[in-house]
Amino acid sequence: MAASVEELEQRLAVLRAGLRESRRAGDSTASARIRKELREVEADWEAALDEEESRQGAPAAVLPPTEAEQRSVGRPGHGAVPVREQVYQSLTILGAPASPKLISSVYEAFFSEPLVATKLASLRRDEERSFAVQGYSRPYYICAAINHDRLTAARGLLAASVWSLEQRLITPLSSRTDFLRHAIGTAEQVQRLSGAGHPPSEAAWRLLRRFALTIPGAHSESSRPDPDRVLSAARAEAAVHQDEGNQERIDAARRAREQLSDVQLLFGARELHNALRSGGGVL
Repeated sequence: MAASVEELEQRLAVLRAGLRESRRAGDSTASARIRKELREVEADWEAALDEEESRQGAPAAVLPPTEAEQRSVGRPGHGAVPVREQVYQSLTILGAPASPKLISSVYEAFFSEPLVATKLASLRRDEERSFAVQGYSRPYYICAAINHDRLTAARGLLAASVWSLEQRLITPLSSRTDFLRHAIGTAEQVQRLSGAGHPPSEAAWRLLRRFALTIPGAHSESSRPDPDRVLSAARAEAAVHQDEGNQERIDAARRAREQLSDVQLLFGARELHNALRSGGGVL
């Protein structure tokens, strides 16, 4: 019988711990073997997750809190939801690395509390420090998008640790493909809210319109864009780029898993000048 998502996640945690130990011991043979098994289990985890989602149907709408829920945790706009949770909810909708400004716009569009973009300035550094101490004890971290060439953190972009490494990589095509993924996620969320009986806010419609304006075939003269039309047009263009970008991501991900530590796989390799500085100067 195929392993469940939970069983595979437990297996991944064990393998990652084993990889850390083999690296500390300098056992390259064991490290290579564990990395190979990690890639296989990660692929099984992705497949199990897809199967679970297909059995359950479309994902549930990420709904704003009710007034009763807001009263139980604090007044709207006064820090009722932690910033990292706000960011995670926005990234879950977007489905691809995004800037603090876009993350803030998405949260404002779909939730009752504002998310001030300036609060995100130190969030990734705080998350990295927390991961260095606690490892995989949290269900998710707000981490970095990774440049495919240097494997360093992409400036100004945040991602979710539950995404695959391939999903977090930034390639020359990412500015467009991630934009299309953002449009798809936004349109899907508008659909889910409407289907659940929660009319999207005017800010949500404005956000979807901004995406539609730059996607061929997605825009209409109506003040409220058609989510179905946006989805169809965005998916059609994304399919054009898929094959070209996929191999680049696969190659970069393989190189990253061979070269980077667990912390670096989430938060990026150190820039060369920082590494030289910490090492005692320029050689």
